[in-house]
Amino acid sequence: MPEWDKLPGAVKTRCTEIAGRVGRGVRYQGSERDDLVLGAKTVVAAMGAWMLARHFLPTAVATFAPFTALVALQATVYRSVRHCAQYLIAMTVGAALAASLAAVAGIHGWTFGLLTLAALALGRVRRLGEHGTQVAIVGFFAFSSGQGRIDYIGHLVASVVIGALCGLSAHLVLAPARHTRHRQEAVADLYEGVHRRVGVLADTIESENPDAARVEQLRRDWRRLSADADRIRHSIDAEKENGRLNPRRSVDGAAQALPRAQEAVDVAQRGLDHVRSISRSIHYAVDNGELSPVPAEFRSAYASLLRTASTALEHIGRTARTEPGVLGEILDRTAAELDRAQKEALNSPDIRPAVFALQGTLLTDAGRLVAELRRGRRVLDPSA
Repeated sequence: MPEWDKLPGAVKTRCTEIAGRVGRGVRYQGSERDDLVLGAKTVVAAMGAWMLARHFLPTAVATFAPFTALVALQATVYRSVRHCAQYLIAMTVGAALAASLAAVAGIHGWTFGLLTLAALALGRVRRLGEHGTQVAIVGFFAFSSGQGRIDYIGHLVASVVIGALCGLSAHLVLAPARHTRHRQEAVADLYEGVHRRVGVLADTIESENPDAARVEQLRRDWRRLSADADRIRHSIDAEKENGRLNPRRSVDGAAQALPRAQEAVDVAQRGLDHVRSISRSIHYAVDNGELSPVPAEFRSAYASLLRTASTALEHIGRTARTEPGVLGEILDRTAAELDRAQKEALNSPDIRPAVFALQGTLLTDAGRLVAELRRGRRVLDPSA
């Protein structure tokens, strides 16, 4: 198409991205589909609210109906109800303030200034949230367009109620999808990524010719996985909110699954802090030629320790409930591997300061990792 060819590159890229998101939303479940469904519900609710308000109410207040429908349709039912309540309270306060001033002092410049001052002060009430500014906005409409008349304010309230009902009805007809299983799978994928890369780190430590580029890549991977953990934590928080007041049923045990997934992410993030520290030490040692002089027995024991710890991590991150007995056995092996590595360090014939310092640093980080895994077991299964 010639018209398409004439578009700037940035516009083409943006259009392609939007088309891709729409296509993924149509084909697959996930955030893209949620956005599409929410957008469609918003269009229908706003259109229905506007048509009803235009039919039953004066044109001057009809716009408030679709605007309120937009406020009422948030990503979750709970957030929609909360925003609706905040907006309705702000609207009521603004309209009542305008009517009171108009009735007591009349329509004047100084009364408008007094209205503005009072509306701004009341709008700062924390319970109104981001809708505090609506106290002033609705007050201005009721004072200027409606001259503070009760009939105008009544129509304004009716328009807002129509919009709220249309918006909330859209959620009742098609409530937001539940994604408990997806959040559990995201946590499992995070742990699988950590497990796989800890294995690579163990191979690097055990290797006679460690690859500095591989260690550098691992350090980048740890940063990316840490960012993924933050994103997953936010998605779990969002899903916990999505479960409140949502008429849709979720998977069995969702009330326990999401808190457990959140705790598992916490354990993963703290574990990542320790393996990132280990990677930094290894990267420094490889760059400075200090890893090769470390005795092979210690490196082998330390690599075995990391592999056992990664097995524990993989077990913690499963979507199914953690088996305390199995995890306990793995953690006992991990503690035994740590003791073995410590003995190898003490029995090392090489007492050069650089080797001694590197071994001590690696053992300190490994000890913290083992302690974190034990703490994670207690958090995830208090009966253990």
